[in-house]
Amino acid sequence: MSRLPSLFVSHGSPMFALEPGRLGPNLEAFSRTLPPVRAIVVVSPHWQTEGVRVTAATTLETIHDFGGFPAPLYALQYTPPGDPALALDVVRMLVDAGFPAAIDARRGLDHGAWVPLRYLRPDADIPVLQVSMPRDLDADGALRLGQALAPLRERGVLVIGSGSLTHNLYEFRSPINDPEYAQAFADWTADAVARRDVAALRDYRAQAPHATRAHPTEEHYLPLLVAVGTSHGDEARERIEGGMDYGVLSMDSFAFGVAA
Repeated sequence: MSRLPSLFVSHGSPMFALEPGRLGPNLEAFSRTLPPVRAIVVVSPHWQTEGVRVTAATTLETIHDFGGFPAPLYALQYTPPGDPALALDVVRMLVDAGFPAAIDARRGLDHGAWVPLRYLRPDADIPVLQVSMPRDLDADGALRLGQALAPLRERGVLVIGSGSLTHNLYEFRSPINDPEYAQAFADWTADAVARRDVAALRDYRAQAPHATRAHPTEEHYLPLLVAVGTSHGDEARERIEGGMDYGVLSMDSFAFGVAA
């Protein structure tokens, strides 16, 4: 079975589910280049737990974990099958890597998972697992989490870190005079990814321009490091252009291990 690439996907605002913008079609086009996918594993910042939890329901319900958005958004459903046997395997892998981990037989998919999957796998026809983020996760831990999940790529599993390349929600809701800072941060990150500079990505808060403004808190950046952790140093990587939504939410995404 061919090794699958891994992904970092910017899910931005929940409105991405209704407004595909530039990223939606680009994710759909990317998905058509993939070898056969057995299952999908998603790490999203919208599920944070003590230790790590892995969904093990046979069918994953759609969680609308947001408020104040248009009614059509709450009518959307994405209900793929789960894979309890694979969930147990993932838990064992995580425990072997030093993470306290357990299954969650009831949890569904939050919008950090199902919104991008609507573009990557619109028919919801293959199993999906969601892996939680530990509440105390830091940059080093995110890389280790990715390394623990990396063997899944050899088994036909698409591993996705779903976050946002920039994520200042105060500025998302308020007009600002200098939104170009978000593009500067996005471009710095894309350059570090292209150079395979894991040390810079890990130390982004000290090295990247406007890092703390782009990410007042870290949870939406850490899925990028999860995806980086799943990759090998010499693998090709690709920037999946997403543009800038609402002036300050970069939707750029990355694929790791794509065919040269």
